[in-house]
Amino acid sequence: MARGKQKEQAREKAQKQAENRQGGKSQLGARAAGLQLKCPVCKTPVANYKIIVQHMEAKHPKEPIPPEKDFQ
Repeated sequence: MARGKQKEQAREKAQKQAENRQGGKSQLGARAAGLQLKCPVCKTPVANYKIIVQHMEAKHPKEPIPPEKDFQ
């Protein structure tokens, strides 16, 4: 059996990869926790005030930008 050792190594490697995938390394929960502020017009979640200002300028240019103290 010339490939006996190679087959065993490939099987071990595949088993380790399968174990790693079962852990579920999703970042959806962490991302949702980071998006704590919401646009007052369209309710889009954003991470911080600076992004709200950029969003308001791009998506809602006719609406006044609320002051930062309203989001704290």
